[in-house]
Amino acid sequence: MAVAELYTKYNRVWIPDPEEVWRSAEIVQDYRAGDKVLHLRLEDGTELEYPSELGTLPPLRNPDILVGENDLTALSYLHEPAVLHNLRVRFAEARLIYTYSGIILVAINPYKQLPIYGDAIIHAYSGQNMGDMDPHIFAVAEEAYKQMARNNRNQSVIVSGESGAGKTVSARYAMRYFATVSKSSSNTQVEDRVLASNPITEAVGNAKTTRNDNSSRFGKYTEISFDERNQIVGANMRTYLLEKSRVVFQSENERNYHIFYQLCASARRSEFRHLKLDRAEEFSYTRMGGSAVIEGVDDEADMVETQKTFALLGFHEDFQLDVFTVLAAILHLGNVQVTAAGAERSSISEDDCHLKVFCELLGLERSQVAQWLCHRKIVTTSETVVKPMTRLQAINARDALAKKIYAHLFDFIVDKINGALGFSGRRHSFIGVLDIYGFETFDVNSFEQFCINYANEKLQQQFNLHVFKLEQEEYMKEDIPWTLIDFYDNQPVIDLIEAKMGILELLDEECLLPHGTDENWLQKLYNNFVNKNPLFEKPRMSNTAFLIQHFADKVEYQCEGFLEKNRDTVYETLVETMQASTFHLCALFFQEGPAPSSPFGSAITVKPAKQVLKSSCKHLRTSVGSKFRSSLALLMETLNATTPHYVRCIKPNDQKLPFERIVQQLRACGVLETIRISAQSYPSRWTYIEFYSRYGVLMTRQELAAGDKKRVCVAVLHRLIQDSNQYQLGKTKIFFRAGQVAYLEKLRLDTLRQACVVIQKRVRGWLQRKKFLRARHAAVIIQRYCRGQLTVRKAVTARALKETWAAIVLQRHCRGYLVRSLYQLIRVAAITLQAHTRGLLARRKYRKMLEEHKAVILQKHARAWLARRRFQSIRRLVLNVQLAHRVQRLQKKLEDQNRENHGLVEKLTSLAALRAGDTDKVQKLEQELERAAAQRRSTEEKERKYRDAVEQKLAALQKHNSELEIQKAQVQLRLQEKTQELEEQMDKLTKQLLDDVQKEERQRALLEKSFELKAQDYEKQLQSLREETLALQREKAQLQRELEEERVAREGLKGEVARLSQQAKTISEFEKEIELLQMQKIDVEKLVQSQKREMREKMSKVTRQLLESYDIEDVRSRLSAEDLGRLNEDGELWFAYEGLKKATRVLESHFQSQKDSYEKEIEALNFKVEHLSQEIGRLQKLFREESDVHENVRLEVARLTLENMMIPDFKQQISELEKQKQELELRLQEQTEKMKGKTEELWDLLSREEEEEEGAPRRALDSQSERDTAVEEQLRGRQGAGELRQPSEARGEASGLLLENRGLEEELDMKDRVIKKLQDQVKTLTKTIEKAQDAHPSSGPTEYLGMLQYRREDEARLLQNLILDLKPRGVVVNMLPGLPAHILLMCLRYADAQDDAAMVRSLLDGAISAIKQVVKEHLEDFEMLSFWLSNTCHFLNCLKQYSGEEEFMRQNSPSQNKNCLSNFDLSEYRQILSDVAIRIYHQFIIVMENSIQPIIVPGMLEYESLQGLSGLKPTGFRKRSSSIDDTDAYTMTSVLQQLSYFHCTMCQSGLDAELVRQAVKQLFYLIGAVTLNSLFLRKDMCSCRKGMQIRCNISYLEEWLKDKNLQASAAKDTLEPLSQVAWLLQVKKTTDSDAQEIAERCTSLSTVQIIKILNSYTPIDDFEKRVTLSFVRKVQALLSGREDSVQLMLDTKYLFPATFPFSASPHALEQLQIPSSLKLGFLRRL
Repeated sequence: MAVAELYTKYNRVWIPDPEEVWRSAEIVQDYRAGDKVLHLRLEDGTELEYPSELGTLPPLRNPDILVGENDLTALSYLHEPAVLHNLRVRFAEARLIYTYSGIILVAINPYKQLPIYGDAIIHAYSGQNMGDMDPHIFAVAEEAYKQMARNNRNQSVIVSGESGAGKTVSARYAMRYFATVSKSSSNTQVEDRVLASNPITEAVGNAKTTRNDNSSRFGKYTEISFDERNQIVGANMRTYLLEKSRVVFQSENERNYHIFYQLCASARRSEFRHLKLDRAEEFSYTRMGGSAVIEGVDDEADMVETQKTFALLGFHEDFQLDVFTVLAAILHLGNVQVTAAGAERSSISEDDCHLKVFCELLGLERSQVAQWLCHRKIVTTSETVVKPMTRLQAINARDALAKKIYAHLFDFIVDKINGALGFSGRRHSFIGVLDIYGFETFDVNSFEQFCINYANEKLQQQFNLHVFKLEQEEYMKEDIPWTLIDFYDNQPVIDLIEAKMGILELLDEECLLPHGTDENWLQKLYNNFVNKNPLFEKPRMSNTAFLIQHFADKVEYQCEGFLEKNRDTVYETLVETMQASTFHLCALFFQEGPAPSSPFGSAITVKPAKQVLKSSCKHLRTSVGSKFRSSLALLMETLNATTPHYVRCIKPNDQKLPFERIVQQLRACGVLETIRISAQSYPSRWTYIEFYSRYGVLMTRQELAAGDKKRVCVAVLHRLIQDSNQYQLGKTKIFFRAGQVAYLEKLRLDTLRQACVVIQKRVRGWLQRKKFLRARHAAVIIQRYCRGQLTVRKAVTARALKETWAAIVLQRHCRGYLVRSLYQLIRVAAITLQAHTRGLLARRKYRKMLEEHKAVILQKHARAWLARRRFQSIRRLVLNVQLAHRVQRLQKKLEDQNRENHGLVEKLTSLAALRAGDTDKVQKLEQELERAAAQRRSTEEKERKYRDAVEQKLAALQKHNSELEIQKAQVQLRLQEKTQELEEQMDKLTKQLLDDVQKEERQRALLEKSFELKAQDYEKQLQSLREETLALQREKAQLQRELEEERVAREGLKGEVARLSQQAKTISEFEKEIELLQMQKIDVEKLVQSQKREMREKMSKVTRQLLESYDIEDVRSRLSAEDLGRLNEDGELWFAYEGLKKATRVLESHFQSQKDSYEKEIEALNFKVEHLSQEIGRLQKLFREESDVHENVRLEVARLTLENMMIPDFKQQISELEKQKQELELRLQEQTEKMKGKTEELWDLLSREEEEEEGAPRRALDSQSERDTAVEEQLRGRQGAGELRQPSEARGEASGLLLENRGLEEELDMKDRVIKKLQDQVKTLTKTIEKAQDAHPSSGPTEYLGMLQYRREDEARLLQNLILDLKPRGVVVNMLPGLPAHILLMCLRYADAQDDAAMVRSLLDGAISAIKQVVKEHLEDFEMLSFWLSNTCHFLNCLKQYSGEEEFMRQNSPSQNKNCLSNFDLSEYRQILSDVAIRIYHQFIIVMENSIQPIIVPGMLEYESLQGLSGLKPTGFRKRSSSIDDTDAYTMTSVLQQLSYFHCTMCQSGLDAELVRQAVKQLFYLIGAVTLNSLFLRKDMCSCRKGMQIRCNISYLEEWLKDKNLQASAAKDTLEPLSQVAWLLQVKKTTDSDAQEIAERCTSLSTVQIIKILNSYTPIDDFEKRVTLSFVRKVQALLSGREDSVQLMLDTKYLFPATFPFSASPHALEQLQIPSSLKLGFLRRL
């Protein structure tokens, strides 16, 4: 496309203007090639003919859609007026000081404090990509920090600009950002110390100039060091080219360094009185500029701040006082008066007060200083000559000494700061912040400006190379052919300055000459470079200056003072005088030797740029230029080894006025050069998705049908842009040359304009047609009425009126007669029809009622017969099913018995293992009984007999076991046979049931046929029944009432029959089960009797054998007291006694529990019997009243009555079982009594047992105790299960009773075997058996007390299992809310009941510590925090509820009031628990916020909830981080899912509803705050369409609140600021009424926020209009009366006050069940 084609009508251009530099004009006529003029219209309406040819056409203006872009490279036309206009719009109108220009951040100094640097802004930029947010210094710092952390590569932030542009502030904010985002958890406060170095360096290195109140007069490169965790560990600072001349000279309206004025302002303070200071106006060095005070600056307060930063860096007061002493000495030195003593001589009085103070402060000899300030020593080969100096030379020597002292002090302070910021380890990486002067050109430029511009030439060269490197990487990444672009190379200028025989080398050469002068050096420059180097020129009108063409501008330098400033000399006599100082700091400054090396260690070897101390030989001194060149080379080496980031600070004006004038230094800082380089290649870059979304209106249907977006974009480009050189297709992007995006925007605008014209045409045509039709319809109506009136007027006469009136009268009477006649005829016909119809309907109704009455009678008898048949068949079927079910239960019981037998075998195996493990103890007993060897030999024969008896018993047990196996096999065979028989009976019953069904079908068919015959008979009888209609009508009402009563009675009888049938089934089951119980009772009695006989026989036999074979007295006489003591020491006797007590206690508790269960079951059965008796009586009475109608039912009731007579027999059987239990108890007591008198005889048996058998009693007793414990737990379980059974289910009770009796039989068998074994073992317990009766435990409580008994040693297990090891995932769903808290309370109640204060304290302290530990270990686990926040609150509420205080007991039940704590006041622990809950809640909120915060901005702002609303704009070099069709991006659904997860987890954890509402409110506040903060910092999001998206997302959040029933949480109110911003983006913003409405509606937004949104409002299309500056000012004026915050950002860290409401627990402690999954079996419910 030719360039001329772009100059069409409606396009705008920029034309030069002498006042405004550039003015905008609109093309009013298309330009054609060859035209000599371009017809334009200025913005004020003036027509203009601009002379133009093809090569001199004015630059085109970008479309409005691109104006105000964040990145200058996003502009389609890249030229100077476009850049200036974009910056003007952003700076002057939108109040935005930051703009990207490719990789450069352009920062314009606003000369005022802006609310865009708070911690909230830092957190908003932290973690964000550079293109996602508005340009900001924090965005550049975040990019550097992120690249360092991600790529492990060192970074540099290069901040440059002229004086007053804001370099120091920008560098300070960048360092503050690094210190904030890399906060470490250590207590070293390295970040604070790094930031504290800035105020110190600014105090000693910054001064007021005509351009800046806080101008840095030195260059500074600060390297901030980071460790592997990317946390700051230290820093190092290098300085460049301190402006020492400012110490002794300041221009008008300038000041010396700030530290002097701070010191003078604090002169009256006591610690500074010895310095003898005064006001700054009294010292020569501080009054030269005539401006000793800066408006708005308090020097005395700044001095306090400086001292604080000194202290923060670790500099003690003595060090600070030494520094201030040197500074005061410099001020006094400036006031030393030099008087002329002739033309060639000068002198200083030794009585000069300032000289006296100067010498006192620095410890110098006054006479020496006075002499050598006015004289100098010249050393020759033959002699040394002292030469006096003139007054001017003496003043210069004094000033040189002052400059030298200050320079040494500055370097000394920097060294100390580096030492304070140093670190001992090795750094991992660093970020360097370079705060260096920008390109400078003044009316008079000297050596300082020369060095500054030389440094900027080096930095510009490095910048150009870096830009080309990035461009090349981008092109290679996208496979775009790389073409060499011509750019300005400043290497020739650098060579002119630093090459061999260059300007610096010639300057150093001239400085070495004894008589070298500035004029001689300048002449050498003229001879070497004039007419030889095009970059060096000689001014036409001056012989004391030279010109150098720099990259930014041509600068003229005055050669006066170059040599002196480059030498920077102090006479040797003054140096020697200073070295003799008694003030250690002064002597240190002037000592001989090299400067100390930098402590900085890194991969790049660097050295401090501080000036090296001078040697005594002036010919060996290094010049200032040489040192600056070396340090600059080192700096460039460091920068080249890092990844640079550029910040260019721009000064808008010289009057320090905020937002007044647009930039003038763009060329000097290289921005325009960057723009020019970008314009030569492909500056505009769009992804295929962005291009497809933006220019979809230019695509045809055929192109859109292709499907693939990339191919569609390629096809559109081929069609729209014929010149393929104007764009390049990359892998993911399309590259456009300058102007092509503007051309596409023009085509898009033309297409949309044409579409708008077509729409407007149709709408306007429709409106006009509608208007025309409405007007025509009105005209027709008017015409009709007019014509009617005219006709009436023509036809009306007197005769016509009379005739008309007569005709009307005749018509009236005639019409009345006709209507009356017709009415009478119709009335008669209607009455006749009604009479016949009503009669017909009445007859039909009567016939229908008669048929229904007879049918009901027939159906009644038929249904009764069918119901009886169905009831009999169902009863037979139910009996069969019950029989099968009982068979299955028997099989299950056999399986359980088999498993129990296996358990007995395993227990026998364990006993054998225990016996083998006791061999060690046997050996020990052998050693103890060596002295009884003689007695042992006499007892061997008796022991052998005892062993034979034991073997016989074992054999008898094995035999008994084999018999049980045989019986088991027989029972299984019988069960199999019974099962087969039952199956055969089931088959027979099934066949019989099918036959009955068939018979019923046949009978039903016969009944239907009989019904048909009867119906025919009824038809015949209808004639006769018609005569009886009247009589039947009278009886109809009575019959209807009788039918209704009969129907009600029939329904009641049906229900009664069903209940009686069910009870009949239950009674039959009772009868069968009672028969089984009788059989089992007989078997149990037989077994018990046989076991009694066997036990008595065995006991008598064993007793006789023992009495016959043992002489108790003989054994006792042979055993000494020592032997008996040793036997007791072994502990076997006490252990056996304790085991016997435990076994006895278990047996008695077992029998007592059985007794209780039987009593409960008997009571339940009695209740059932009485209930059944009453029910049967009532049914019998009912059946007697209805005997005539329900004969079959009466018979059934009689049968059921007879069956119920068996229930008293059932009660008698249960009472017999109870008697049997009592007999067992009596038997145990009898056995215990029999064993009392035999204790002394058993001593002999104990002494004669063999070592192998000594462990047997213990093992048997242990196994017995284990079995007893198992039995006891089983019985408790059965007893607890019995409590839960419904008493109304008689069938379940009977089956449960059967199971209990069978279990009782098995338990009695096992107890008999255990008793036999215990009887053998009891013989060894001789002295302690009498105490057994006193140890009988009381019967267990029938009701729980709501306590959990635990031992002190089990407390650690309790806390470990209940708190530390408890995992809420998967457990919370099935657990009672707050169950761990209730368990802790029940344990605490036990400790309280024991009145054990130590136990209470230990439990509470341990529980609180365990909760803290588990929370600390799971600080990021939301589910764990939610679970323990809930339990902590529950525990706190339980402590209040059961504290006994009235205010917490109002909602308690009586049982809960009984469970209150009685002995201890735990209010202190409640406070501790409250504090713990608050800490958990805060961490709980932090975890939720950290989880949801990354989702908020993508979901609330970036995601399109309303598809198709948003449009895309070019983003320039700084692309967005996320593509539009990124499937992994977060959406609004992600936000809602995360909220639902939080809510679900909180509800499952049992968190209090009020806490849930508070947490949701906090989350919604965070969502609103983060979204709003991001919106404030993203100008591209401030559009009308984005406001619609935000409003839609807010509605989703409100709907979520409604679904979760959280409207009362006030969470919706926290979104009010965001809702108002969404409304503000959508509302009209043009008129005064709009401004008034905005001021009234936006009450939740501050003035700063409203103005920010209005300034940032960005149209998406050309049809939208920007907010004018006048409208913004109107709104600002309306809001001026508000007293609200000046902060722009909302505080995302704000937490609403948390309240923990008291809610009483409704759960009764005595009813709580502990799940087995908690592993708390060692706790016992009391």
